[in-house]
Amino acid sequence: MREIQFREALREAMSEEMRRDPRVFLMGEEVAEYNGAYKVSQGMLDEFGPDRVIDTPIAELGFAGVGVGAATNGLRPIIEFMTFNFSLVAIDQIINAAAKMYSMSAGQYHVPIVFRGPTGNAGQLGAQHSQNFENWFANTPGLKVLVPSNPYDAKGLLKTAIRDEDPVIFMESELMYGDKSEVPAEEYLIPIGQADVKRSGTDVTIVSFGKIMKVALGAAQELEKENISAEVIDLRSVRPIDYATVVESVKKTNRLVIVEEAWPLSSIATEITYHVQKYAFDYLDAPIQRINNYDVPLPYAPTLIQEILPNVEKTVKAIKTVLYKN
Repeated sequence: MREIQFREALREAMSEEMRRDPRVFLMGEEVAEYNGAYKVSQGMLDEFGPDRVIDTPIAELGFAGVGVGAATNGLRPIIEFMTFNFSLVAIDQIINAAAKMYSMSAGQYHVPIVFRGPTGNAGQLGAQHSQNFENWFANTPGLKVLVPSNPYDAKGLLKTAIRDEDPVIFMESELMYGDKSEVPAEEYLIPIGQADVKRSGTDVTIVSFGKIMKVALGAAQELEKENISAEVIDLRSVRPIDYATVVESVKKTNRLVIVEEAWPLSSIATEITYHVQKYAFDYLDAPIQRINNYDVPLPYAPTLIQEILPNVEKTVKAIKTVLYKN
């Protein structure tokens, strides 16, 4: 099977869906003439033309609103934010228009739109360009929120998201666009709301999603050197969350550590902790541990960035805590 980059997997997903359905179009800053800020849409303008690959002004509220209006009138827009930090400018259209339209119209209007772009830390970009909003959007009824961790999942989930009848938030990472993995040339779809067990284990369950899956898998590899068997679950979707897969894993391993690049208050880790203690409390042999960012804006200094973010060392330490301290 061929190996392709994360950005290429996204491009294939969008291009295949645009060939399949003439209602699909891409709109955002630098997606056309510049081939995308991260070259995700490279070559798409040449194939589909300026009516379907549309450069916008630096006006997120405006082009997000155009996308919502287009979706309610039968088109299927893909709205790219150069970073989800900029989606805050457009959050009214996402939260108060796209997410609410189906409910407020008593089911008369669907909003089949995908908002996509990078999320989280990408190096020394400062506090305003390094934030995670997965839990913000996941808190909103009417939205679906996907955070893939590898090219295979990215392509299958994005194709599913584009075909979905309701608004989907699709969150990537600048630090993953060059990552490679095996991706089939033939068409495939991945259902929304279905977690994936990336690694089977018996001693502890590690749950994560997005680029922090690298931390989770790295910790599992380190623990294997000490004959500790970790099961690693990639949520892939944080709304809806596949609670059942997590609960069944905890019933087997009896321990849970959640690793997430986000502030701790109201995080996805907090939500999973509540759900597991409610439905699998009697199976837990130790308190659930979570590793989040420190509760501060992300600094610029690289040493402080590494101190604040989840990493393999912190994850291994947390796992040993649940294994050896009751």
